[in-house]
Amino acid sequence: MFSPNQLIFAIFFVVAFVIVMIFTYRKDKNLHKKYYKGSFWILIGFVVFIGLLLLIKSYVKQ
Repeated sequence: MFSPNQLIFAIFFVVAFVIVMIFTYRKDKNLHKKYYKGSFWILIGFVVFIGLLLLIKSYVKQ
């Protein structure tokens, strides 16, 4: 499916991308705490909403 060189490139790309994302997040950590207070509750709300949709879908399907 993929050549060995393509797989090597993909692995290096993913590793480099993750390292850059970690570095960037650590750099902006204080700004995130200041400007995005309470965003965790928004995430919880989305997860609950998706869960309710899946529950309703399975209930209606039966």
